[in-house]
Amino acid sequence: MTFRAALALLSLVLIGPAAAASAAPAWRDDFTTRLAALALLETLNADLLSHPSATLTLERWCAAHKLASPARVIAERVHGIDKVPTAEQRQLLGVSATAPIRYRRVRLVCGDHVLSEADNWYVPSRLTPAMNNVLDTTDTAFGRAVQALDFRRQTLSAKLLWSPLPQGWEMGAPIPGASGATLAIPHAVLEHRAVLTFPDGTPFSAVIETYTSAVLDFPQPTADAALLHGQK
Repeated sequence: MTFRAALALLSLVLIGPAAAASAAPAWRDDFTTRLAALALLETLNADLLSHPSATLTLERWCAAHKLASPARVIAERVHGIDKVPTAEQRQLLGVSATAPIRYRRVRLVCGDHVLSEADNWYVPSRLTPAMNNVLDTTDTAFGRAVQALDFRRQTLSAKLLWSPLPQGWEMGAPIPGASGATLAIPHAVLEHRAVLTFPDGTPFSAVIETYTSAVLDFPQPTADAALLHGQK
């Protein structure tokens, strides 16, 4: 496949499939499908990097790919878990070793699709009492609860945890699988680490977000074979 053909396929998958089912069929394991999966993950990654709220970004993704109707992302709080912040996280948040930091773990869900799992350490003294109350007593997503702060997102790292194509694939490196059988997609596909700040740069939250294979829970993209073969 030429670079031009790859761009043609990329344009197709950015538009998204025309329809989706509540239980999407498995994707076939071949080169075209792996290229489409890589393009989709990179597109989601870029979208997350260019917007401060992962919640709202996932809501747009859910709507564009018809994962649920209505396409609303809700947070499911995971109770009974507490992770003590590390010294590095306290440094990122600009607080002392004794300053109160609260921990929250949520799953962001659209319909019946768990799109991400997030660990969040935040400084309650830097939020309003109303925001703290919402975070303490409801499952509201963090980004939605603090949206009024007009916050900024500083990404510390963003990495694919699974790459459908190996490094050097464009130079002929062997493609794993690609047998035409079902494409095996691992649970965790993308990870972001970020700090949320006020417009003046003061940090108030440190997050680790793990995005799951459910972001691809729609029928595999299709392409016009003639278009692809005609540009080889």
